[in-house]
Amino acid sequence: MSDENKLIRDAGNGVRARQLLEEELLVDAFKMLEDAYTLAWRNTKIDDHAGREKLFLAVNVVGKVRDHLQSAVINGKLAQAELDEIARANERRRIFGII
Repeated sequence: MSDENKLIRDAGNGVRARQLLEEELLVDAFKMLEDAYTLAWRNTKIDDHAGREKLFLAVNVVGKVRDHLQSAVINGKLAQAELDEIARANERRRIFGII
């Protein structure tokens, strides 16, 4: 896959990730899961070390999914900026008769 194709793919993924992060249903799902896991964690018995550890991991997984989507948004913006620069460079070459 060419670098430009990868940039196009990354830019598209960034747009889709942004749309997901702005989707109310997904925002609510992340919040509901974090709240439910945190409440369950707080209500574990003092000797339930394994239960607390699993709930701690669950809360962190929700955050990691959100972080992954946010990284895709940032990478998509960077990819789009690079594509824009490629387009500007190609236009300059066309104007000056280089290509």
